[in-house]
Amino acid sequence: MRVSSTALAEASGISRVTVHRIELGVPTVAIGAWKRVADALGMTLLVKLEQAAKSDGPVPIVPSIPARISLADYPQLHELAWHARGVGALSPAEAFDIYERNKRHLDAEQLDPRERSLIDALRIAFGAADDV
Repeated sequence: MRVSSTALAEASGISRVTVHRIELGVPTVAIGAWKRVADALGMTLLVKLEQAAKSDGPVPIVPSIPARISLADYPQLHELAWHARGVGALSPAEAFDIYERNKRHLDAEQLDPRERSLIDALRIAFGAADDV
């Protein structure tokens, strides 16, 4: 297909520089830009998710981590963070540090599913090996 990058950029509604970055395979180009170029060329963009391709079943949901972790929402974290009175929320790194330093004081049977999910997500994010 002999299409100039300027014509492709105009047809796609993106800059010529972005078209050039797509041609080079730069991984930071937004997927929307890729789709616009594919549409302008009359092509279909197929995205294959590696995780979905490797499993026969549904892709597992990875627990998310809030930007600020409210102590009021996580009872055991609230108890472990006794020294942080007057503080309403912690960063994920601070919460992970408190859970890790005080894991011997955690009552695994008293953890509600939401707090267990938070701990699991923090362990995934910060690379801890042990389970609670």
